[in-house]
Amino acid sequence: MDADELRRTWTRFWTDKGHTVVPSGGLIPHHPSAPMFTNSGMMPFVPYFLGEEPVPFDPPRAASIQKCVRAGGKHNDLDAIGRSPRHLSFFEMLGNFSFGDYFKPDAIAWAWELVTEVLGVDADRVWVTVHVSDDEAHEIWADGVGFPAERIQRLDADNFWEMGATGPCGPSSELFFDFGAEHGPDGGPANPEAEHRYVEFWNLVFPQYYRGTDGALSDLPSKNIDTGAGFERMLGVLKGSPSLYAADSVSRMVDAAQSLTGTRLGAGEDSDVALRLLADHARTMTFLIADGVIPSNEERGYVLRRIIRRAVRFAYLIGVEKPIAAPMAEKVAEVLGDAYPEVRTNLDLIWGVLDREEAQFRRTLRIGLRMLEDEMSSLDPGATLSGNLAFTLHDTYGFPYEVTAEIAEDRGHSVDRAAFDADMAEQKRLSKEGGRKNKGVELGDAQATFQRIVAEHGPTVFTGRDEESTQATVLAVVDTDADGLVDIILDRTPFYAESGGQVGDTGTIIRPSGEAEVLDTTYAVPGLHRHRARITSGTLVAGDVVAATIDGERRAAIKRNHTGTHLLHWALHEVLGPHVKQQGSLVAPDRLRFDFSHYEPVTAEQVARIEDLVNEAVLVNDPVRHYETSKDEAMAKGAIAFFGEKYGDRVRVLEAGRHSTELCGGTHVTATGDIGPMKIVSEGSIGSNLRRVEAITGFGPIERIREEEAVLARAADLVGVPVGELIEGIEKRLGEVKALRDEVSALKAKAAAGGASDLAAQAVDGVVVGRVDGLDRDAVRTLALAVRDQPGIRAVVLGAAPEGGGVALVAATTADSGLEAGALIADAAKTVGGGGGKGKDLAVAGGRNPAGLDDALDQARAAAGLSS
Repeated sequence: MDADELRRTWTRFWTDKGHTVVPSGGLIPHHPSAPMFTNSGMMPFVPYFLGEEPVPFDPPRAASIQKCVRAGGKHNDLDAIGRSPRHLSFFEMLGNFSFGDYFKPDAIAWAWELVTEVLGVDADRVWVTVHVSDDEAHEIWADGVGFPAERIQRLDADNFWEMGATGPCGPSSELFFDFGAEHGPDGGPANPEAEHRYVEFWNLVFPQYYRGTDGALSDLPSKNIDTGAGFERMLGVLKGSPSLYAADSVSRMVDAAQSLTGTRLGAGEDSDVALRLLADHARTMTFLIADGVIPSNEERGYVLRRIIRRAVRFAYLIGVEKPIAAPMAEKVAEVLGDAYPEVRTNLDLIWGVLDREEAQFRRTLRIGLRMLEDEMSSLDPGATLSGNLAFTLHDTYGFPYEVTAEIAEDRGHSVDRAAFDADMAEQKRLSKEGGRKNKGVELGDAQATFQRIVAEHGPTVFTGRDEESTQATVLAVVDTDADGLVDIILDRTPFYAESGGQVGDTGTIIRPSGEAEVLDTTYAVPGLHRHRARITSGTLVAGDVVAATIDGERRAAIKRNHTGTHLLHWALHEVLGPHVKQQGSLVAPDRLRFDFSHYEPVTAEQVARIEDLVNEAVLVNDPVRHYETSKDEAMAKGAIAFFGEKYGDRVRVLEAGRHSTELCGGTHVTATGDIGPMKIVSEGSIGSNLRRVEAITGFGPIERIREEEAVLARAADLVGVPVGELIEGIEKRLGEVKALRDEVSALKAKAAAGGASDLAAQAVDGVVVGRVDGLDRDAVRTLALAVRDQPGIRAVVLGAAPEGGGVALVAATTADSGLEAGALIADAAKTVGGGGGKGKDLAVAGGRNPAGLDDALDQARAAAGLSS
């Protein structure tokens, strides 16, 4: 079974069990209790487990395949990547969840059914653990499922799940697969020396308690189910390998790494580690960028930057001189793009980010590595590497401390962390004093330069409210990065610097002998605009007179979204109530995002009313006034100030028509009609009592309508009706499908009844063993029961290879037959590569190998005491 088939099987199984299949959430979690990255399948469902939000599923059960990253904080597996076959920094988690609906009996029974009957895992190689206190789970496994008691082990802390120091918690039951004596000693999962032999692949968590601040446990009002099965681990089990790299979604990335590097697995231990690390890190960095993380020196961006640099460094160490990160990301999009379309749609962005980040790091990698190698070559074995050198590598060559420590550790050396920290503290001290001397333009010097410019020239004169282009004088060109970008400081500018949620402007800065493309505009220090730019031709130096011009179309789109945000805020107040408060925003050219406080989901009817109010205000085409006044006067007019923003004595007030008066320093349209139509495209929770709405304005809704019209036209074409009759056409087709299914079911039942007597006539000593291809699993079961009920029949074993693939085996016996159904097909199930089938009077087993079916039926005959 490959990755795509496992996805389909998982989704189909839980859909049949009444679950709502929920798409994967993003890798950036929003709940206040969440870690840096989404690292488990239950993360998107935390508000439902905590009772913070009503469960939106009917019945209240869900299933998902969640993308996860463990690369920061306490869940950090980076150091083991490539070296261990059991660690990945990016992985997928299969999960099924119940929110006060079903509990242990169903969760355990369904897990066993899926593992053995559907996936065909060898039941005799599965072990189970339960918590030492959980007699209920032990009884369900032993008596309800019929699992051998000798392979059920009780563990303590390993089988008790807790969300945190306080909150929901409960026992768990884990399923392990025994990969055989060649991987370790026996003794089951309880033997700590056998962790490589008995590998856990599914954890069934039963959150039934609440741990209070005093540590005491009390019963939760509702009992929940939270299960997590490692996607790559499950594929490994199905392929008979304990290595996560056996999963084709990972092994194909290893193949890509071999192809792109020209290095083959098995050439050496170091190169094998590098190839596996490239395969893993390519998936992680691709998905993080697709979900909005950009390399930086803080938090998530720092983790991403470290992952990219680790991949580049390992590729460099095996002799790869050409860019590797972006081509590997392209392969990720090929392998996983069907399951996660965002990596395909964002591939241009991903490629650009990785290409720039790798180019920046490679420029310094050779020099830094040479310095590090020279230093280590003079050290005695086991000696400590200088922390001062580690700081120089960090400060001058962009090596994170962790990279230096990792390289040193590979060579048997530790790093003097205390000396590194001391140098870092001294740098911060000197930066506050105005920057270090004779060191080039580094961060401390750049800040000192910016502060000096403000002291000498005053703040930047912003002209962008009245013009899109202006003549300006270059005050400084500061190179603060190694990525080929510079910070251009002008005395005056039409470029808006990012603030208040509005993104910075882009555009050009041009003089006759030099040109720069402005990629972003921010504040270097308060009041001083910093134009982050790439010199595209010639040079720009202090004193040059230039033409600074913004991208006018982009600014116009931003203005539409910004003024639209204020009308949206007013409409939210009108529909949801005065408790709604802005908690954050993003105003970009392609969309607006608005975060606000609210205690429950916004209904579809409320969303429609909010849209209507905004669009009514747009159609009235009221004038929009944006002016400067005193803060006291603005407050007297009822202007609203927001979430901790700092305002001086003079403020800018936006009157967006007759409804909205708020403080805002951004750029805006001159009349509400300029906004164009507004369409809300999403609304959802980002935390406890915190919601987020995203919307589009201007041409955005029109483009969306065209896209949806194209989809409707295509759907109507497929159904064979005009667009206006699409609903009726679909209803008609669904009715036809249902009628056909009912007819097929009736024919199968009739065929089973008719075929039962024919099969019974073939009985030997009251036992029927036969092959009945062309039937699905349910039909084989129905036929077997019909044959058993024929006069003179005491046992029947039927096998089939359904059209959908795999094998179905069914055994049925009468009470006085002296035979046990499960025993009749126990060996047969193994022969067809499956498992299951433990019942006494009726046993059903599945398998993956139709070629072995005839041999399997011969084994069933032998088990029944018949000659083959």
